[in-house]
Amino acid sequence: MDGVYALIRIVLTVLGVLMFLSGVLWALQGAGIVMWPADSFMLKEKQWILYGILTANFGLLQIYLARGR
Repeated sequence: MDGVYALIRIVLTVLGVLMFLSGVLWALQGAGIVMWPADSFMLKEKQWILYGILTANFGLLQIYLARGR
């Protein structure tokens, strides 16, 4: 069973990292710092700053909990 738990921890950690990176991208797009892709509906839309910050923080929490403190 230790192998299964190790695999679950790895998967949850990877998902947390992806969530964190997505949140950072969303926040930067909402702030107008990252203007990629050019036709994105999130560019310079202030609500995406909040959504991105919340998503990034949940990603960090996911990483913290998955790593077992």
